[in-house]
Amino acid sequence: MASTVTASRPGYGQLLRTPGAWTYLLPGFLARQPFAMLTIGIVLLVQHTTGSYGTAGIVAAVTGVSMALFAPQSGKLADRFGQSAVLIPGILVHTASVVTLTALALADAPLWALFVAAVPTGASVPQIGPMVRARWAAKLEGSPLMSTAAAFESVTDEFTFVVGPVLATALCTGVHPAAGLIAEATLTLVGGLFFALQRGTQPKIGRVTAADGRRVSALSVPGVRVLAVAFLGIGAVFGGMQVSLTAFSEEIGRPGVNGLLYGVFAAGNMLAGIACGAIAWKVGPRRRLMFGYAGLTLAASGLWAVHSVPLLAGLGLLVGLCIAPALITGYTMVETLVPATARTEAFTWLTGAVALGQAAAVTVAGQLADANGASAGFLVPLAGTVLAFSTLVALRSRLLPKSSGRVAARGMSHRVPVTVD
Repeated sequence: MASTVTASRPGYGQLLRTPGAWTYLLPGFLARQPFAMLTIGIVLLVQHTTGSYGTAGIVAAVTGVSMALFAPQSGKLADRFGQSAVLIPGILVHTASVVTLTALALADAPLWALFVAAVPTGASVPQIGPMVRARWAAKLEGSPLMSTAAAFESVTDEFTFVVGPVLATALCTGVHPAAGLIAEATLTLVGGLFFALQRGTQPKIGRVTAADGRRVSALSVPGVRVLAVAFLGIGAVFGGMQVSLTAFSEEIGRPGVNGLLYGVFAAGNMLAGIACGAIAWKVGPRRRLMFGYAGLTLAASGLWAVHSVPLLAGLGLLVGLCIAPALITGYTMVETLVPATARTEAFTWLTGAVALGQAAAVTVAGQLADANGASAGFLVPLAGTVLAFSTLVALRSRLLPKSSGRVAARGMSHRVPVTVD
């Protein structure tokens, strides 16, 4: 049921008082923690067993590509059959796949065997974030709190990206190289099943069909395709930063500083996300997306030239601060671009695009870091943001909903101004 919020300035307090929200927020928070541990856990384990960042990056990239390809199908099935029906078998497959990949890496298995294990590992990653966003959208459709919910989810994601890499790095460097992945599998199993059991708040199962009777895909919406390209660039930042910061820390002989540097980067994103959700925006989402991406591209342009820990931490913080506005705005735009019963799929396309961009960045940055050092790896976030920003500028007209009148009418019914540009 849609919310009947009438406040002109929505905030986090009002959002968290949404009836039933805590029944999926707490288990959702627990279940998404492993997501940020997977890539860095694979990189650290495989680099330890093979001695190559390039090889580690390729294995992690196979996982990311697999997730990017299968995540939208998971979202589509969740829209059609319900989230729990998709989550429970996926969680069991993911846990078994991570354990298998870990055992193969420790046994010095050939690279092809690691690839084989990496495919189901990525394909079965539980899409907790998109599913939580779909639950918010189902409760808040047409409400001004949707933007606040998107910001809240971004903050939650980024808190995960603060905790996850630091925890995985600490476990891999302080306990055992495989400890990060074992913890990821354990948290996925426990947290994922806990979230899957919260059936009462999952969106209603719907069937959206075209005029000829075929089921409509969220990817058929032009704006979703443009946003997916934009999110590839954000993934390139995440993946490039993970590998390049790890390589930089090794180069200076201080591997333990890796988690700190990545945590500062993610903390910037989290802080910006908090601010975005607290602002009553007068600028339309399309324009906010352009400004956010322009800032991100500019901030990423200096990473390759920095060679000290304090300067890299400061610039990483700035990059993180620029990610949140673009990420939050993109997720918010789904509410006006995509039919309600296809939104889980839409959210998974965007999450999958981040994973695909991350996978490509991990691969390229790993190869560059092996051949030319960490500075070369930092060119990957810049290249990804430049390409994605260029696409956004060229195709910005596709980010407007087909029926602006419907959006405006919805805004009037809740007594708030709604801007689509």
